[in-house]
Amino acid sequence: MMFRLPFLALIGVLLVAAAPVSAQLQLDLRQGVREPIPIAVSPFFAEGARETRIGQDVARVIGENLARSGLFRVVGQNVHLQSAQQLQAGQPRFQDWAQIVQGVVSGSVTALPDGRTRIEFRLWDVVARQQIEGYGLQAGADAWRRIAHKVSDAIYKRVTGDEGYFDTQIVYISEAGPINQRRKRLAIMDQDGENHRDLTDGNVLMLTPRFSPSAREITYLAYVNGRPRVYLFDIDTGRQEVLGDFPNMTFAPRFSPDGNSVVFSQAIEGNTDIFVMDLRTRRSAQLTRDPSIDTAPSFSPDGQRVVFESDRGGTQQLYVMDSSGGNVRRLTFGNGRYASPVWSPRGDLIAFTRLHDGQFSIGVIRPDGTGERMLTTAFHAEGPTWAPNGRVLMYFKERTVDSGRSRIARLYAIDLTGSNEREIITPRDASDPAWSPLIP
Repeated sequence: MMFRLPFLALIGVLLVAAAPVSAQLQLDLRQGVREPIPIAVSPFFAEGARETRIGQDVARVIGENLARSGLFRVVGQNVHLQSAQQLQAGQPRFQDWAQIVQGVVSGSVTALPDGRTRIEFRLWDVVARQQIEGYGLQAGADAWRRIAHKVSDAIYKRVTGDEGYFDTQIVYISEAGPINQRRKRLAIMDQDGENHRDLTDGNVLMLTPRFSPSAREITYLAYVNGRPRVYLFDIDTGRQEVLGDFPNMTFAPRFSPDGNSVVFSQAIEGNTDIFVMDLRTRRSAQLTRDPSIDTAPSFSPDGQRVVFESDRGGTQQLYVMDSSGGNVRRLTFGNGRYASPVWSPRGDLIAFTRLHDGQFSIGVIRPDGTGERMLTTAFHAEGPTWAPNGRVLMYFKERTVDSGRSRIARLYAIDLTGSNEREIITPRDASDPAWSPLIP
């Protein structure tokens, strides 16, 4: 079965030159965000019925993406001061719009003779009274949602200076059934919960999926006939390949930043250590040799270091070492048990799970061990994963129901301020999310 994403072509150059640095539609995320920027997203203008519907859908998805980020307040169309046709015909009436928003997004949808659709957008800085971004994309008519995500990324980057994260996917474990008979499938969806599909049938136990740097392959751990196996799954073709049989493996591998190797933990003769495998030769090298339990490794974005969890100090804490296994140093010294560390794509933070006083927390810490803080706390919260811009985390929370006979597991996202926590809606229960890089 093919899962190839629709091809998108970026057409030509920007529709206008970028605005000078005096533009007002800007956010400095280093200073924190107190109030979201008010912005209007107009339906994209079109003449045909199908194109008009696409234009409305594109504007809706852009508005939903921007609003979910917590950085924008998208005003309702009932207060828009100009129609889609009026905005397409010329510039916004900046003086009037300035009473309600700082930015306006407009655009158009055009059917091409070869059956494809061209979508153009423009981002207007109302205060500076100029267009600051805009270009055209063309693809099949059924690819309008991806175009909306790409436009959202362009707006996010132009306003914040950071890369966006909307044209991405989430792979996770989809769950259903009683607590002692959970049926677990590998599933994938867009970052907003749309375009959901199952990748496996749930006949074997699935755990800990992880994306490759190319966003086109996934590793996951499956128990086949009671034996743990690590698989590589090609999203485009649906092809599965056994990476290896690893007795008593505790976590599925994580890719290196270049995609050529994976790091994982393996139990040998009752002791769990960390190994790295070269995917080209399938040869493994042992990185830790300690009588403690060393597990849950994650590469730094430059591939030079690995963070992992270990109880070698008497309690479960986080440690950092060189990617060759040398220079091991302890990272956390707080109360409770620290687990599942994941290095941010920006390299500036490491996310983790902490269990303390019967409560789970999702937190972050700098790689030098400073700046530790908790973003959210719950009865049970685990599995942090980073958006590719390193500004948002996703994880899962669960709780038992029916007097402990079943459980409910849901995905959530939160930004680095610890605010704007929101649930990601999935068809069934969900756990172990992994966020893809931006889709090529």
